[in-house]
Amino acid sequence: MEPMNSAPEPRRSAPISSSNVSLKLLAVALILVFLYYAAGVVITLLLSILIAYFLDPVVELLERLRMPRTIAAMITVLVLIAFLGAGGYGLASRTTDFADNWPKYSEVLRNVVGTVQAKISGLERQVTQTSPTDEAHPRAEAGAENAIHALLVRIVGSPFLVFFMLAGKQEVWHGTLQLFPASRRTAVKETLEDLRDVLRDYLVGMSLVTLVVMAASSVFFWAMGLDYPILTGMVSGLLNMVPYIGAVLAWLPPFVIALTKFKAVSSYALIAGVLMAIHMLSNNLLAPALVGKRVRLNALSITIALLFWGWLWGGMGLLLAIPLTAALRVICDHTEAWKPVGRWMSA
Repeated sequence: MEPMNSAPEPRRSAPISSSNVSLKLLAVALILVFLYYAAGVVITLLLSILIAYFLDPVVELLERLRMPRTIAAMITVLVLIAFLGAGGYGLASRTTDFADNWPKYSEVLRNVVGTVQAKISGLERQVTQTSPTDEAHPRAEAGAENAIHALLVRIVGSPFLVFFMLAGKQEVWHGTLQLFPASRRTAVKETLEDLRDVLRDYLVGMSLVTLVVMAASSVFFWAMGLDYPILTGMVSGLLNMVPYIGAVLAWLPPFVIALTKFKAVSSYALIAGVLMAIHMLSNNLLAPALVGKRVRLNALSITIALLFWGWLWGGMGLLLAIPLTAALRVICDHTEAWKPVGRWMSA
C-alpha cells in the first residue's frame, strides 16, 4: 500500500531581524539630529554646491578661452561677489529706511490684528493681550542676533567653498568615483552627470523666473504707489521659489506696507489678484519652458518635501526642498533597489 502524499509545507519567509530594524531607525534618527543641529554647516555646504553647479558653465567657457581653471574660478567668484555686493549696497539705504519706519507699520498691523480679534471674540481685553510687552524685546533681539550670525557664516563660508569646488572640480570628480568599486563607477558617473544637468537646469530656469517675477511685482507696486516697491518686489520674487504656498506668502509684505496707505478692501483684493496672476503665469508658462521636465516631481512628493524640509530648516528648507528632492529622485532612478521610489516621486 502506497503511502499517502502529504501536502507540501508552505515556505516560510525569512524572519525580519528586530535588531536590523532598530539599527536602521537609530541611523535615521541620528541623521535627522545631525541635520537639525548642524543646519548652519549643512545649509552652507548645500548652497555652495548649488552655486558651483550654477557657475560651472561660466568657468568652462573661460577655460575654452585658454584661461587656467583656477584663475577662471577666482574671476567668476569675484564677479559674483561684486554683483551681490553692488546689489546689496544699492538696497542698503532702502532697507535701513524700512527698518527705521518699521514701528509705524508694526503699530498699524498691531491695531488691525487687535481689532479683528476683538470683533471675533467680542472682548475688548484681547486687544491689550495681543499687544507685545517689553519682555518680548530680549527674545526678539536674541532671535535677530542668531539670524544675523547664521547669515554671516553662510556669506563668509560660501565663496571659499564655491571657489574650491570650481577650481578642483576634476580632482573632486575623480576622487568621488574612486570611492566606489570599479564595476559601479560607470553607473556613478551617469548618476552624477544626470544630477548635474537636473540641478543646473533648475537653478538657471528658476533664477530667470524669479527675476521676471521681481521685475513685474516691482513695477506693479510702483504703479500702486506703495512704499519700497523694489524691496517688496524682491521679496515677492524670492517667495515665488517656494512652490504652491509662495504665491500666497507673497501677499503678506505688500499687505503690511499697504496698511498705512489703503483702507478699502478692494485695494488688497487688487494686490492679491495681480500677484496671484503674476505667480501663476510664471509658474505655468515660464517655469515649464525654462526649467522643462527635468525635475519630474509630482505634487504629492513636492508637498511632502516642503513639509519636511520646512519643518527641519524653516525658510531655507522651503527654498532647498525642490533641488534636494530632485537630487534624491535622480539617485533613486539610478539605484536598482530604489527605482520604485523614484517612479513614485515622478509619477
